[in-house]
This record gives sequence, C-alpha cells and structure tokens, in this order.
Amino acid sequence: MIHSTAVIDPSANIAPNVKIGAFCVVGADVTIGSGSVLEAHVVVQGPTEIGLNNHFFPFGSIGAAPQDKKYDNEPTLLIIGDNNTFRENVTINRGTTQDLGKTVVGCDNWIMAGVHIAHDCVIGNHCILANATALAGHVTVNDWAILGGYTLVHQYCHIGEHSFCGMGSVINQDVPNFVIVSGNLAGPRGINLEGLKRRNFTREQLSLIKKAYRTLYRTGNRFEEAIKELEGLNDGFNTLGSLIDFLKKSERGIVR
Repeated sequence: MIHSTAVIDPSANIAPNVKIGAFCVVGADVTIGSGSVLEAHVVVQGPTEIGLNNHFFPFGSIGAAPQDKKYDNEPTLLIIGDNNTFRENVTINRGTTQDLGKTVVGCDNWIMAGVHIAHDCVIGNHCILANATALAGHVTVNDWAILGGYTLVHQYCHIGEHSFCGMGSVINQDVPNFVIVSGNLAGPRGINLEGLKRRNFTREQLSLIKKAYRTLYRTGNRFEEAIKELEGLNDGFNTLGSLIDFLKKSERGIVR
C-alpha cells in the first residue's frame, strides 16, 4: 500500500491499510488513520494527526509550519478528523502558540482544489470550501457552511453554520448562521433557503429563520436590540439558539 518512491519518517504512525502514492513525503510525528489515501506527491509534516478515511489528492501540503513571523518552531499541531476529501494543491498549516496551538479540520468536509487553511483555523463538519478559497489565520468555519470559489476570509472571522458565501466573496466580518453573503466587500443577500431545505428544516423553522433575518437586517434595529428581539422570537425547538449565541460572541461584528 506504500509506493516504493514514498519517503516515510520512521516515527510516523501509519495504519496498515493506508495507501501512500508515488513520491509522497510523510514526516516525523505524523499519524494517519485507517482507510486514508495519499495520492502521488502529497507532503505531510508533523506534528499532525489524521483520522480515518481521508483522501488527499496530488500536490497537497499538509501540516507545514504556519506562515507567521512570530512562529519560532514551537511544536504546534494539525488535527484532521474522518472522511474528508482534500483535492489538488490544498495547503493546511499547523497552529501557533499565540492562539490554540493547533489547526483543526473536523469530519465529512469537502475541500476543493487550491484551498488554503492557515494557522489556528477551526473547520467544523460537513463544510464545503470551493476552489481557491483562502482562510487567513484564526478563522472559524462552523458546521454545514459553504464557501464559494475564490472566497477570501480575513483573520479572526467566524463563518456561521448553514451559511453560504458566494463565489468571489471578500469577508472581513462574521457571517451569521443561515445567511447568504456575497460581494467585495461581502454583504447579506438573504437566507440559505435551499441548503436549509436539504437539511430537513421544517416549514415552521424556515419561516422563523426568515423573521430572524428581517429582524437582523431589515428593521433598522441596533445590534443589541436585534439580539433581544431574536430571543423573544425563538421557539420551543431552540431554532434560533445557535444564531443568538453566535451573535453574542461576535467580536468583529457581522456582515451588514
């Protein structure tokens, strides 16, 4: 399962049924879980922990040192969960001691060609990052978010769950849950209705999320007033709970 031209550091912990293609390099302190595949010319540097059934396409650079001048060779981490796909030329850097000390990619994500995930980013589960999306350091992308091709995200921004960022978006503030944004600079364009339908949100929940969007963007409320009104709108299923929490924790302000 390991091509004869691959270079594997003796300290790497490779599960027995991992496939490693031609001219791959796997460095020290790398763990790769069962069922994972490295196609030709993938470089994985450590410390990096890779879970089960991940598929890396050619010319990826996984776990390289962060692009941060303050980095002084501290032993920071990259942690990748299970069942992710990383297409050609994806780059993911380890964390820094100035933040989490680790970069984290969850499970069941689809990371397309040319994506860059910088130091200390946290990617949730079931996310799609389309071609040439670039995340600066310390960015958080929550579950089920979709970032269209060539999206650029400023450092420390948070992308809310079930949100959708249109192709070529330039994002310099937080994107709330459920919201579609696009443009340079990105602005709100409505709710991610089709995505929410595909994830089995009920008609009643969709109606409530539409009301939440109007409260946040159409009524002229101040930010704090909008949050209080959302708390009053929330239903017994806590449909708006994660949105309210997201807004309360926002430090950069939201896309307006």
